[in-house]
Amino acid sequence: MGFLSLLVVASMPVLQLLLVGSLGAFLASGRSSLLSGNVRRDLNKIVFAVFSPSLIFSSLADTVTFQDLISWWFMPVNIGITFLIGGTLGWVAVNILRPDRHLEGLIMASCAAGNLGNLMLMIIPAVCGEHGSPFGDESSCSDRGQSYVSLSMAVTLKQITGFFVGAIPWLKSLIVGSSAPLRVIQDSLELLGNGTLPCTTLILGGNLIKGLKKSSVKPSTILAIALVRYVALPLSGIAVVKAAGALGFLPDDSLFRYVLLTQFTLPPAMAIGVMAQLFGVGQEESSVIFLWMYLTAALALTIWSTFFMYMIS
Repeated sequence: MGFLSLLVVASMPVLQLLLVGSLGAFLASGRSSLLSGNVRRDLNKIVFAVFSPSLIFSSLADTVTFQDLISWWFMPVNIGITFLIGGTLGWVAVNILRPDRHLEGLIMASCAAGNLGNLMLMIIPAVCGEHGSPFGDESSCSDRGQSYVSLSMAVTLKQITGFFVGAIPWLKSLIVGSSAPLRVIQDSLELLGNGTLPCTTLILGGNLIKGLKKSSVKPSTILAIALVRYVALPLSGIAVVKAAGALGFLPDDSLFRYVLLTQFTLPPAMAIGVMAQLFGVGQEESSVIFLWMYLTAALALTIWSTFFMYMIS
């Protein structure tokens, strides 16, 4: 595929994210107030307790086999490497910038932890759904992509259960498949899981409007985090994934490599803002940092996604 064709494929998921996120921002603004702070908090609890577990379990149980569990071993290692490199570069940035002490942890966390959950769930299926995607037919790509993204999240009971069902053939045959006697369970979980993406995108857009308030965050701080997350980490990711491929650590699937590379190119995890709110430290500053990081992510993700697809296709 040509570079321009890949650019179109890469830009569509980001545009979808911007459109739905903008709607969330409007619904959370004073003109609408339909998505107030309390509503977002309650909706986020539903997503965390119901929608997201349903999506993760249904995708893993449907596509994962015991052999997959063995061949995908490098993905959690890759995530650990992103944290290690990002955290180290964040520590360097803190020592150069010398920010206020209460911002040091926020800067390091923003450099180290990317949005491996919700944002990946938005990007990967959308890339698979685009005409001309280099990762095969839409159905197969989406199924594999959701499984890879589900594995990207922190290990929880919902993932272990999904792995357990998917890896045991007789148990999988009871729940998954058109002839499975308990297929209504899988169908119901898939129905609930479909609510994850629109809800999380609306919540994301609503949360970012808090960053429009004035703050004491210096432009140099925002620039440093952006350079780490959108320049240094993606370049490091290319080196890591190429080395892993050369050593035979990766399965023969270009989508798997694309997911690994994308893990190095994400904006900061939204959980950082939640922790700032929980401890009452750096709440305004985290909102400003998140606003700028997610705005610049629209351009960075498009450019890097295009390059990654061109590199591995």
